[in-house]
Amino acid sequence: MDDISFMRAALGLARRGLGSTWPNPAVGCLVVRDGRVVGRGTTAPGGRPHAEPQALAMAGAAARGGTVYVTLEPCCHHGQTPPCAEALVSAGVARVVAALRDPDPRVAGGGFARLRQAGIVVTGGVLAEEAAELNAGFLCRVARGWPLVTLKLASTLDGRIATRDGESRWITAGPARRLAHALRGHSDAVMVGAGTVLADDPDLTCRIPGFRRREIVRVVADTHLRTPLMARLVATARAVPTWLLAGPGTDPVRRQALEGAGVKVIAVPAGPGGIDLGVALATLGREGITRLLVEGGGQLAAALLRADLVDRLAWFHAPAVMGGDGWPAAAAFGIARLERMPRFERMDVAEVGADMLTTFRRRS
Repeated sequence: MDDISFMRAALGLARRGLGSTWPNPAVGCLVVRDGRVVGRGTTAPGGRPHAEPQALAMAGAAARGGTVYVTLEPCCHHGQTPPCAEALVSAGVARVVAALRDPDPRVAGGGFARLRQAGIVVTGGVLAEEAAELNAGFLCRVARGWPLVTLKLASTLDGRIATRDGESRWITAGPARRLAHALRGHSDAVMVGAGTVLADDPDLTCRIPGFRRREIVRVVADTHLRTPLMARLVATARAVPTWLLAGPGTDPVRRQALEGAGVKVIAVPAGPGGIDLGVALATLGREGITRLLVEGGGQLAAALLRADLVDRLAWFHAPAVMGGDGWPAAAAFGIARLERMPRFERMDVAEVGADMLTTFRRRS
């Protein structure tokens, strides 16, 4: 195998950690000696231990003189764990192949410099584009302070998510709904608006057995704390993290009752039509969230699109047409000219049973 093949395998290891390693990135690491993998490691749930020391521990003495493939530059700062760069030096590896330079100011090339200082050959940039997409959430949080925002929509071909009477279960079929749960499983947090909680009483968990190693954080944009105390989200808040983003001036008694049930209530300044979503996302970033999946409904989707806060669209389309009296996937948000529309570029198209999933990213 060559560098690209080994790095692709390391990226596969890293992918297993998506949704579980925040606030740290999901990293994969292989230790290779004489063309044979002797050690494997991934970032553990919660971000520690890191991938490199786990791979080195598996390799043991076989790491000496070997090549290490890692999807992100090894850290060089002392935190809750010793620097991974020092662990590689101590293990006596001969070469380190990395996909990405770590943009974290505490690293930012320092890990590579320490390895080179110790006489280790460093090769960077192998499958860098794939690695950047895999860890887009971590990179976004470092660069701008808030997570990668993916808006997931499931609609008819004409963009409707419910009938005029509010019936919405189910527009898409079972395979698409299962894949939607996988999207949750690869996210740190899932977010809905208070209207969705009132209409559907969702539990917002990943219901694929064994998929996640850490509970997903459930977030509700709830300006006026309308989430019922008997809602599933509140009833399970002690077992599954549940955060409500509330506007100013909410009822302190109601807030106390929600917090008493295990809900975390986070105050956010007011914004157009509700809370300030930019501040809300920055708050989630400070809490460590790197990948946020937004599931609706139409008002929240419109608010995020209007504020240009959507990085990815994951749009499931069912082969059906509902008509103009159905509820739209995104409510009106004041577009009067075509040049003002948020525009995206297609990344991927996939058949999911009878439905289709098209993934887009924001056009730069």
